[in-house]
Amino acid sequence: MTSSQAGTSRRKKSDADFSSVESVQETLRSQDYIADRTLATTLFLATKLEKPLFLEGEAGVGKTELAKVLASALDTELIRLQCYEGLDSNSALYEWNYAKQLLHIKMEEGQSDTKKVERDIFSSDYLIERPLLRALVRSKDRPAVLLIDKIDRSDEEFEAFLLEILSDFQITIPEMGTIKAGRRPVVILTSNRTREIHDALKRRCLYLWVDYPSFEKEVEIILTKVPAAPRRLAEQITRFMGQARTMDFYKRPGVAETLDWAQALLALHRQELDPQSVRETIGCILKYQDDIKRVEEDGLDRLVATAHTSPEV
Repeated sequence: MTSSQAGTSRRKKSDADFSSVESVQETLRSQDYIADRTLATTLFLATKLEKPLFLEGEAGVGKTELAKVLASALDTELIRLQCYEGLDSNSALYEWNYAKQLLHIKMEEGQSDTKKVERDIFSSDYLIERPLLRALVRSKDRPAVLLIDKIDRSDEEFEAFLLEILSDFQITIPEMGTIKAGRRPVVILTSNRTREIHDALKRRCLYLWVDYPSFEKEVEIILTKVPAAPRRLAEQITRFMGQARTMDFYKRPGVAETLDWAQALLALHRQELDPQSVRETIGCILKYQDDIKRVEEDGLDRLVATAHTSPEV
């Protein structure tokens, strides 16, 4: 479930309680995140066993949002590593601030103690922390939440690099020595399954497939995130989305699109779905012209009528 699109969504401070599956569910609910028991159980075990949580599923089902909500509930820092093709260890771990080092060397020209200059420029003052190092350093007293987002977008070489980090939660910087996390950060990896992730990485994690929500859960998400939405409209939207997700789209709409759509319809003062309103707002849920044409060809009016009357899809 995503909240970034939900204007009425708000983060709340809570007394995070992860002592049981039920308390995990309640803690997430206090952050407006509706989690089913399977997700709550997996998250409970991940925090209890201090193992990374690997979430896989279609885009827009709430994988990334879980990390944001978790950081808010724990009142800790969310550190995000956005993966992409070509991502290397330097961009993920640390870099030296070469410009600052050169400036320092220039200012110290003429100094006889070259060893001191060398120690100075290879100290933490000249180190640029990237997400992985930052997660280790910031987890000294309280574990940070490390989100490794869309790991399937990175190269296999980067996956191999992650193995050591996720096993030992420490790194060695040749000029400074070994840096180890005081406490293990809470690590969440996400994948949209654009490619398979290697078994070695999965073995270090607890795995969960995050599917589209059930009818009841999606209605509850709408009513929680967009509280001004009438239940009748929320149910119609959910039925329509359920039908749409069974169609052969280039990009199926996720929960993020559901919330966008609910807000758009409310902004237009719509209390129920009707064909004209759906046509005017279809861009909230479908982002490709071919998908929009397919809806029209398959009978948009029929989908709206079914959303009014059919049992849940």
